[in-house]
Amino acid sequence: MTTQQRSRRQTAIRLFSREYFESSLPDGGEGEFDPKFVVTKLGARVNRMYVAGVIERLERRDGDNGPSYSGAVRDPTGIHFWSVPAFRPELHLEMEELVSRFESGDRFLMACVGKSNHYTTEDGGFRCTMQLQDYALIDRDAYAKWLIETADHTMRRIDAIGKAQNAESTDSDSLREAGVPEDLLHGIELAMNHYGEWDPEGYKVGVLQALSAAEGRVVSFEEHEVEAKSSSPSDNEVVESKSGSNNDVVENGDVDSGDLESVVLSIITEHAGAEGIDYDSIVKHCSQRGFSNDDAIEDVIDSLRDDKCEIMEPRFGWFKPL
Repeated sequence: MTTQQRSRRQTAIRLFSREYFESSLPDGGEGEFDPKFVVTKLGARVNRMYVAGVIERLERRDGDNGPSYSGAVRDPTGIHFWSVPAFRPELHLEMEELVSRFESGDRFLMACVGKSNHYTTEDGGFRCTMQLQDYALIDRDAYAKWLIETADHTMRRIDAIGKAQNAESTDSDSLREAGVPEDLLHGIELAMNHYGEWDPEGYKVGVLQALSAAEGRVVSFEEHEVEAKSSSPSDNEVVESKSGSNNDVVENGDVDSGDLESVVLSIITEHAGAEGIDYDSIVKHCSQRGFSNDDAIEDVIDSLRDDKCEIMEPRFGWFKPL
């Protein structure tokens, strides 16, 4: 009689939401104790993962086997969905406390460690989630550190996939000769054969957004485009200030995204009630202060919510300071 040994515990991989969410390749798990993986387009073989972000969703669900919990955290590239099943009662009490905080309108930063999971939708789609194993509520400094470290890990995989795409073939020997690191070799070979040729430029943008968020800068490319366009306005492009006399005007060309960000944040801080302040009211207050570009206002709100984590959206279209 043969006995199968339990596999060693896998290292938790740091990765951003977009890389994980766009994955569609399962691997492993043939034996009873063999680990199961999700292979990303960058060749990361994810069994356990380490993610972080601002809490986006959290709810309790009651079933025949007891309560379970589902939640989501948002990083600069998207959303990580996670769950706490009924058979993890050691986490239930803490989840109840977090659900209570979340439902009261509180928002917070979370670092999460868990196991990769996936399922197939009715229309054949591949969906990636995470089964939460442990978590911690973190401050902005800890979140910035995670962003920087995860950006570094992601860029290493981007560099490796670039080398793989220049290799003569996708077999391990060719990939090794092309300079793919040994620890990424197997995953990249699987990824190349499954995903084929593709452009990782979008992942580079995600790294830029993460590093910008860590440093407290504007991260949206759209904001940079708006700023560039507004730097060369026509001579007649002026906006009346409704807060003063009709003779008070502000030229859009004299306004930069940093000024607009300060204005939006101050409006939300000053005027948010118990439920927050709605988007239309923010736009109205911005107009009264001489800012009339709706696209730029929306981009700044997105940046303050998703990247700098200074505001939250307790319900759609309503915002409060974090």
